[in-house]
Amino acid sequence: MKKAIFLDRDGTLIIDKNYLADPAQVELVPGTIEALRLATDLGYLLFLFTNQSGIGRNFFTMDIVLKIHERMIEMIGLPPPLFTETCIAPETPEQPQAYRKPSPRFILEMMRKYDLDARQCYMAGDANSDVMAGFMGGIKPIGISGPRLKPSELPGEVSNILPIFPSLLDFMRHLDKMLPKSA
Repeated sequence: MKKAIFLDRDGTLIIDKNYLADPAQVELVPGTIEALRLATDLGYLLFLFTNQSGIGRNFFTMDIVLKIHERMIEMIGLPPPLFTETCIAPETPEQPQAYRKPSPRFILEMMRKYDLDARQCYMAGDANSDVMAGFMGGIKPIGISGPRLKPSELPGEVSNILPIFPSLLDFMRHLDKMLPKSA
C-alpha cells in the first residue's frame, strides 16, 4: 500500500490572496519547494485538494485556476507530475456540496483508486475545512498555522489529536525525523 499527502493550496503552498485570479500574482509560501522535494524524496504521492468558490461565484473561470496551478508548479520546479491528481472544488458554501472541503469525497476516492494506506496518509492545510476533510476521510489531519485555522472551533475528537505546524516545511521535517531510516 502507498502513502500520500493531500495538500491545500491557498495558505499552505501559495500565499492566500483571497480569490486569486491572476497567475502573475502567485507567490509560494516560503519553504514550499523544499517541503515538496522532501515529501517526494520520502516516497509520498502528492494530491492537490483546493476549494475554489470563486468559480461558483463567477469571479473567475476554471481555466484561470488551471493557469494559476501551471504557474505554481512552474515556480516549484520539481519533476512532473508533481501532483498525482488534483481536485478543484468550484462550488460555493451555499451550493450543493460535492467535493468542497470539508467533504472527504476526493480523499476517499483517491484512497481506493491508488490503494493508499490510511495510516500513512495526511491532509495538510491551514483551515478547519482542510482538517475536517482529512479527519472524515480517515487520514491524519495536519494543521498549518494561519488565520483560518481555529482549533477551538473544531470538535474535541479532532482538536485533541491535531498537530499544528508553523509551515508545511516544518511538518515535513518532523515527518522525516519520525520515519525509520534504512541502513
